[in-house]
Amino acid sequence: MKKTLFTQIEGGKGFYALLATLAAVILIGMFAVYQMEHNGHWITGMNNQIVWGMPHIFAIFLIVAASGALNVASIGSVFSKKIYKPLAPLSALLAIALLIGGLAILVLDLGRPDRLIIAMTYYNFKSIFAWNIILYNGFIALVAVYLWTMMEKRMNRYTTIAGYAAFIWRLILTTGTGSIFGFLVAREGYDAAIMAPMFILMSFSFGLAFFMLVLMKTYKWTGRPLGDVILRRLKNLLAIFVAGVLYFVVTMYITNLYATEHHGVVSFILRDGGIYPILMWGGYLLLGTLIPLALLFHPATAMCRKAMTAASWLVILGGFSLLYVIIIGGQAYPLNLFPGYEVISSFEGDVGSGFYAYTPTLNEILLGFAGIAIALAMTAVAVNALRFLPESLADEEVDPHAKG
Repeated sequence: MKKTLFTQIEGGKGFYALLATLAAVILIGMFAVYQMEHNGHWITGMNNQIVWGMPHIFAIFLIVAASGALNVASIGSVFSKKIYKPLAPLSALLAIALLIGGLAILVLDLGRPDRLIIAMTYYNFKSIFAWNIILYNGFIALVAVYLWTMMEKRMNRYTTIAGYAAFIWRLILTTGTGSIFGFLVAREGYDAAIMAPMFILMSFSFGLAFFMLVLMKTYKWTGRPLGDVILRRLKNLLAIFVAGVLYFVVTMYITNLYATEHHGVVSFILRDGGIYPILMWGGYLLLGTLIPLALLFHPATAMCRKAMTAASWLVILGGFSLLYVIIIGGQAYPLNLFPGYEVISSFEGDVGSGFYAYTPTLNEILLGFAGIAIALAMTAVAVNALRFLPESLADEEVDPHAKG
């Protein structure tokens, strides 16, 4: 494989127009944050029963995708696949940017962002949330070091070691994120050990879809060559990861059907829950899984770049649908406080027997898009300032006959 030349992208009118658009999205999101902080969270769709709303869907998606975006770099460094190594700097950059965007949403949705200082200085090591703060900060630090070893020539000999460390850490991080839900035994929709490995596969799928979109759009807008060899490998990987997520989702619900105590929540998610079955069957299974797999595997569309772009967008849409069903649906299904008994309370609303309603509001959605805009703005500024992108990824440059 020929030596790869890395360069910055030029800052023309299109670049500054993109930054201006992202800045506008961020500012609108900050206005939404002000509205929620000034008026209180009662203006959102969240309530006493559903405390994790649309901002958490965006945040968890970005955090999970951050781990998966690093997968491209890991394949090059950890598994010694040479063809992926030119993509490693962009992969690591996008991983850091996505995680910061996701964490920004969480911080701005706390109600009291300054309370984050307490969360960072006082730890309850019995809490999975406390462990995740350590995992998130450690991920950013490790990936930054990994990136340094790749971009600083005299540090190249440490790239493999840093790559192994980042690879192991991101698996632990995604396990921790999935365990947030898997450890919540009080919620019948969450209580499942399979959540941890399922979130790892979800990260591979969501992160790679995001990475492919950024890669294709960046090379198209800057006029740089992007050959079919790289895209063929990436789209095949994406298809495998999408199928892997489907396997874990099916396994989780089949396992829950085996246990009588979970029949109610499975029926709620898959049949009786209103919006949740629609999102599960239509949003995740059809739009987010079956159609992308058809686009990525069918001979007529397998190497069509528009089809790859559409498949990537659909995988992201399906990811949001799946997370909405898991996170919101798991809270909408009532707690079984006293099995075999009906719970009656003077509280105005159903307690322990009725399904809780949640409708996302505009402020929540705007905050979520602001987090995505933060991640994209960070990526755009970085590739303009530093040499993250190969000058060419044409087939003759990456050598399709190279071993690995």
